[in-house]
Amino acid sequence: MRSVVSPGPFVDVPAPPDLPAPLPEPDVADLRLDRVMAALSDPLRLEIVRRLLLEREEFDHPCGWFGFDRPKSSLTHHFRALREAGLIRQRQYGLERRSHVRVDDIDARFPGLLALVAAWTPPDA
Repeated sequence: MRSVVSPGPFVDVPAPPDLPAPLPEPDVADLRLDRVMAALSDPLRLEIVRRLLLEREEFDHPCGWFGFDRPKSSLTHHFRALREAGLIRQRQYGLERRSHVRVDDIDARFPGLLALVAAWTPPDA
């Protein structure tokens, strides 16, 4: 069985055996720091990655799990930006897209970055 290996404070949740194929995403070698940092520069996207690292109880989560009071089109934009930057992996489950952080890939390319994201405190917290 595949699993998400999570260093430090990240939540480790085993991957289910019958995962759908991921949506298109950059290969590990193609991850670029400027694109990753641009995606994380938006506070909502930073919060999405942080919550997926620290608060998840399942392997991946749909957009509705976060409870954001935003239009679906806005959330779709933010999740797409994170996926295209290479921060998250998304899979299609019927009509629903579920996401999780590409911990191993990001740690291999940018060691320590996810620890900084996990340690970030939202301004309203």
